[in-house]
Amino acid sequence: MGKLDGKVAFVTGAGRGQGRSHALRLAQEGADIIAIDLCEQIESVPYPLATPEDLAHTAKEVEALGRGIVAVKADVRERAQLRAAVDEGLARFGRLDIVVGNAGVCPWDDLTLCGGFVDGTDVDLIGVMNTVAVSLPHLKAGASIILTGSTAGMMKGTTEKLGNTGGVGYSWAKQTVARYTEVLALQLAPHNVRLNAIHPTNVNTPLIHNDRIYKTFRPDLENPTRQDAELALPVLQAMPIPYIEPEDVSALVLFLASDDARYITGLNLRIDAGGMLKGQPAL
Repeated sequence: MGKLDGKVAFVTGAGRGQGRSHALRLAQEGADIIAIDLCEQIESVPYPLATPEDLAHTAKEVEALGRGIVAVKADVRERAQLRAAVDEGLARFGRLDIVVGNAGVCPWDDLTLCGGFVDGTDVDLIGVMNTVAVSLPHLKAGASIILTGSTAGMMKGTTEKLGNTGGVGYSWAKQTVARYTEVLALQLAPHNVRLNAIHPTNVNTPLIHNDRIYKTFRPDLENPTRQDAELALPVLQAMPIPYIEPEDVSALVLFLASDDARYITGLNLRIDAGGMLKGQPAL
């Protein structure tokens, strides 16, 4: 018996990283999965995004766990594409119980005026709101929505210090997700539908493993490596670690998705190894 037997979860950004980890953890506990990912590159993002092959790999891993999955290439910025993906999942599974609005990017390059800001807010905020919007008509009492924010968005000025409009857009989007969670959770509570947000610190994914982030944390070096950056990445945590693993985040996603958290709603939960307690870091 799994904690999520008979339930269906919709996970965005499921091609790899945190999204894949969340999909697998929920499937391990009995959930069938509706998984979407853009599977294309956004030009302002300085690291490779997930590919169709990545999403197919997620599907194979879920199926290997004995669960069903509908894996669809879709863009969270396009509400019609998300609605079509959910409809396809409903046609197969007949219900929707869990929503994990995970898809996110941290843009860097302004190919047009403040283009990085636009891309960051479109994916990290509008994409989250689109995910919720297409899911709400299908949720019933006991459903759970989990959104991905960021500890960086909760630390004043942290992301802005990256020195690009994409970072500012990322930070503002994550800040707004936190307030959105609190306000909408109150509207959903009379219907016994829960909404919470999780705010991870550095996570061991391509979002932090790229040359731009390495240089940000090690400006003293001309071409810093991952090993060089890992010496500086602990500045964001109180615990002496450079980052957490996607599975660490997935454990909280599972808890919030399950009946163990049936009376928990409207919370913004940090997974930050004490970073916020430590105070404002200096990058």
